[in-house]
Amino acid sequence: MLAFFAFLIVVWLIVMILYDNFARHDHSGWAKAGWTILVIFLPLIGALIYMIARPATADRAMSGGGI
Repeated sequence: MLAFFAFLIVVWLIVMILYDNFARHDHSGWAKAGWTILVIFLPLIGALIYMIARPATADRAMSGGGI
């Protein structure tokens, strides 16, 4: 059961990162494709790199929200 919920959390993390990637307007099409390929083929490493590398947007910084 623990493995199932760990898998569910990883899948949810990947879905949310892909959603954030495609919702951003500061990425070009090639950047979105590159991040998508990285997250699909190396899910945990790609997700970690994406969360570290992406800049904070003005909306998130002004509302006080974190990552």
